[in-house]
Amino acid sequence: MPTNDPKPSKANRRDAARAKALALREEQRKRDQRRRAYLVTAAVAILAAIAITVTVIIGHSGSPSLSKIAAPAGATANAGIPIGPDGVAGKPIRDGAIVVDVYTDFMCPICGQFEQENGAALDELSKAGTAAIVYHPIAILDRYSQGTQYSTRAAQAAAVVADKDPQHYLAFDEALFANQPKEDTVGLSDAQLAQLATSVGVPAAVAATFTDGKFTDWVTAATEQASKNGVSGTPAVMINGKLIPPTLDWRVAGALKTAILAAGAPASPSSSPTSS
Repeated sequence: MPTNDPKPSKANRRDAARAKALALREEQRKRDQRRRAYLVTAAVAILAAIAITVTVIIGHSGSPSLSKIAAPAGATANAGIPIGPDGVAGKPIRDGAIVVDVYTDFMCPICGQFEQENGAALDELSKAGTAAIVYHPIAILDRYSQGTQYSTRAAQAAAVVADKDPQHYLAFDEALFANQPKEDTVGLSDAQLAQLATSVGVPAAVAATFTDGKFTDWVTAATEQASKNGVSGTPAVMINGKLIPPTLDWRVAGALKTAILAAGAPASPSSSPTSS
């Protein structure tokens, strides 16, 4: 004859309720423990980021002044390399020309895209004498080259070419972007930078001096100067001393050229050449 299971006694129900409460408290304790561990990890990450930022600021605060260090021949007072209508670097900026300052980092993939989209148009405006193009090779992405300081080394090499073989500066600049390494790689070696330079006509004797680091301080000071000029990332473009607005999409064919032509010539050049 079937029998019904007896109902749990009051004591049994109380014990079951107590066990359930203990289980819930244990689960809550574990959740709280995980949450504290997450907060500690996040706090450590934030402190590390602050420490890195402070280190960068301190490092740049001791950078030499542009007026006290060796600069490429014909470099402007605000650390730019002006290009003449003949394509030669270091030429004085002609009165009446629209001044276009272009800030780039040779490790920056978006800078490579900028070169592809706008390089030909900038060359056209420069050759016509309509605009004076002033290149600013800076180094803000050294942290993405696994400790090899690629951005600085490449910019320093470009500065050497501007100084010793200015007629090949543009060709070397274009070659650096055409052979641009990916972020988070070691970048091109010093030997590869020299080989790339000679492949576009730079004399081997000039390329051999890349490792001397003559303009490394200039690159550091130029990078700091870019920040003072309001540049917070690359590529950055100024027309007659003013950063182009975010609404101007240089990826749209002809957009940047149209903006340059619409700006017209400044009352006086915003960049003046200095001797090294």
